[in-house]
Parts: sequence; structure tokens; C-alpha cells
Amino acid sequence: MKTDIVIPAIGESITEGVLANWIRREGESIAEGDPLFEFETEKTTIEVPSPAAGVLSRTVENGQQVQVGQVVGAITATVEGVASEPATANEKEPGAGHPSVSSPRPRSSAARISPLAKHALSSSTVDISEIKGSGPGGRITRADVLEAEKHAVTEPDVTTVTPAVVPETGPIRGTEEKRGTRRVPMSPIRKATARRLAEASRSAAYVTTFNEIDMVKVMEIRNHLREQFEQEHGSRIGFMSFFVKACCQALTSYPSVNAFVDGDTIVYNDYHDIGIAISIDSGLVVPVIRNADTMHFAEIEAAIAGFAQKARAKRLLPSDLEGGTFTITNGGIFGSLFSTPIPAFPQTAILGMHTIQSRPVAVEGAVVIRPMMYVALTYDHRVIDGKEAVGFLARVKGFIEDPDKLLLEL
Repeated sequence: MKTDIVIPAIGESITEGVLANWIRREGESIAEGDPLFEFETEKTTIEVPSPAAGVLSRTVENGQQVQVGQVVGAITATVEGVASEPATANEKEPGAGHPSVSSPRPRSSAARISPLAKHALSSSTVDISEIKGSGPGGRITRADVLEAEKHAVTEPDVTTVTPAVVPETGPIRGTEEKRGTRRVPMSPIRKATARRLAEASRSAAYVTTFNEIDMVKVMEIRNHLREQFEQEHGSRIGFMSFFVKACCQALTSYPSVNAFVDGDTIVYNDYHDIGIAISIDSGLVVPVIRNADTMHFAEIEAAIAGFAQKARAKRLLPSDLEGGTFTITNGGIFGSLFSTPIPAFPQTAILGMHTIQSRPVAVEGAVVIRPMMYVALTYDHRVIDGKEAVGFLARVKGFIEDPDKLLLEL
């Protein structure tokens, strides 16, 4: 008995995408629910699970454009119905003339581990005993493996090379620099991002205003309450939740920053759905925290952590990314000191956070060293006047520098 593998419908606006990568190889035994392939659309990338147990046959190869509802393979039922170990990303197809990648070194079998986590571990140097499972019953997920890899420290591979002796008359024959080019198709997410940014640049009049924020009080709160917050809420407290709350408060005072243009009409949103920009390998995604103004710090942190985990595990859905009235992006995690972000069209504004840097500043007539962050607000001048933009940014600055007002919603 064969069961067709069909491209799933994952949102009303999604009709096509790319079969980006088969996770399991041709002829492999699959368990029901095992991840089969990555389906990449202009909004997100998801892993599609197997609809049944059996042996996999594939009719569409990596990188091909596919339609929702299209059959891309089949699962043929077997008597055993037991899945074998998944192939690694670098493993060749049978008969390709290359040896298969060796299995990972022995690891503890006491922990429960998902098939996808096994796949991630097959090419990882992280020991399973070092991973704490976050799934049901302590089950180790792929996201847990990726998180462990982020914190793993490995020794660099150092090779001693004896330098060649080069005559003074010129370079050794055959050592001339070789140059070349590579053409790689844009992913659907990157193409969509490029299209939206180009559309935004053509249709809006963007201006950016800047300010700097003294982060000392927020950092003191985080350091003082970090352990208690994590014990009570099960999540870490980061800077982003402070900025989300500060922006929601400031948006109430400056509603044009929370609006968008529809033809000759300005639409003002009376709710605050805050987009949080997240960078992934295939591009930029902006999952949305709904009604962020009604949420507690711990709820915001949990929502952000959940989105990050879903993004790493490729489980973000289009519904996670739709809408949004205002966006925050944090280039500081990559070390950016200064930037001019572009709003997520058709939103009228975006706040850019940057890296925290110790700098000398004047405080009550004295020069002191403080942890400072530059912030940028890019806004659509068709809707927002300079006075409003500067006022909004100053309000955010005031809340971050005096968090008591933020906590008391003053």
C-alpha cells in the first residue's frame, strides 16, 4: 500500500514554494511523523513530516519549484514499519560511488531523542549527555541540539605550514591568483524580502532619526533579578522585552507610528502587534507578538523564545508572520553599532537596536563611563512628522533609562 507525500497547505496566501532539501534518502525506512523534507515559501521554511510508515520513494528533487497539493513522493508500507537511522546532510545517494558518512560516536542511550535530533547529532560534535531535553518528558529535540552547539567550545584545527621561498624576481610559476564566480538562486524568503524592501523604497518617503540610551538601570535590574525571574517564569529576561514594553507605551502617545497608508487613507491601529526581526540562513523573518501591550515581561520573553526555537527548528507558520503594526530589529546581536533599518511594508516605522558599548558621557556635570546603545527610528515621512518621530524615540529612551516608569506605566 502506497501513501502519497503531498505538499501541505500552510496558509491561505501560500500556493507554491521550493522543495529545499530532502532530509531522508531514497529507499530509507521511515516512521510516521518523521521529518521528510524542508518546504520553503516566501514567508517561512517548515519541515514536512511523513504521513505514514514505510519505505520512501522520491519523485521531486532538491531545489525544484512545487505547488501546494503536488505529490512529491510516496511511502510504501512495510511489515516492520520501523525507521532506520536518518541520513546526514552530506550523505550521498546509494550507488553514487562514495562511502556513506560514518555514524556519530557512541552516545548515551538513556535519553529520549527525536528522529530530527538524531539527524542533527549525526554531524555534531556535541555529546548527548551534555544536552538537556525541552520536549515532553525531557525528550531531546533538534532545537536542543542546535542550542547546545551554540555554547560548545571546540579547539581550532591548527596546521603548521612551511612557507614557500619566493624569489625576489617574481612569483613562482603556477601560484597566480585564481578567480571565479558562482550563481546561486535566491531562496523564496530572500526574493520576497527583496521585493518588499524595493516596494517600500519606491512607495514611501523614509527618514531616520537617532538617539542614544543609557542602559545602566536595565542592566542592573537584569543582573539583580535574573535568577529569580528564571526560577519563577522558566525563561531568561532579555533587553528585548523592555524595548517591546517601552515601544507599546510610546505607541499609545504617538499613534501615527502605529499606522499604515492605504491609498489616500491613513489607517490607525488601536492595538499593538509587535514584529520581532529574526535572521535565519535563508533570509529575514519577522514573527509577530499579538497584543504585546497586554502582556507581562515573562509572556513577552516566552513568546520571543518560542519564535526563535520555531525558527531554528523550521516550524514557523505563515500565521506567525502575518500582520504586525510596528517592528523592532536588534542588529546589536551581530555587533552593529549604527544602522538605518527599513520598515516592514506597509508599516510606517521600525526601531533599530544596536550593540551596547561603554562610552564616556556627561552625567550631572561629571564625565562617567556608561553602557550606551544607539537606537534608530526609520519612519515614513508621509505619515509621521519629524517632531513625532523624535518625540517617540525620546519616550522610548525615557522608559529604558527610568524603568520604574515603564513598570508602573507612567
